[in-house]
Amino acid sequence: MAKIGTQKTIEVEGIEYTLQHPGSRANAQIQDRTMTDKGIPSMEKTAEEIFKHVIVNPKVSFEYFDEHDGYDEVLEEAMKFLRTGK
Repeated sequence: MAKIGTQKTIEVEGIEYTLQHPGSRANAQIQDRTMTDKGIPSMEKTAEEIFKHVIVNPKVSFEYFDEHDGYDEVLEEAMKFLRTGK
């Protein structure tokens, strides 16, 4: 099954979020961009990449989640979707 463009809708705290898979190459690029200079994944960079490339509706940011609950659950679901396409 092709991953690129695959969408999934999740509901967290009464809000529907649409996730869209950016494809395997984009996933690898996201992983590369989120590494610190010590080779450790940065949670802040990972979240920013997920906000920009995976969560397509509504558009979210750290500021969005300052006003809405569900940050951890949405991010966990989005990261799982990015890895598996499901």
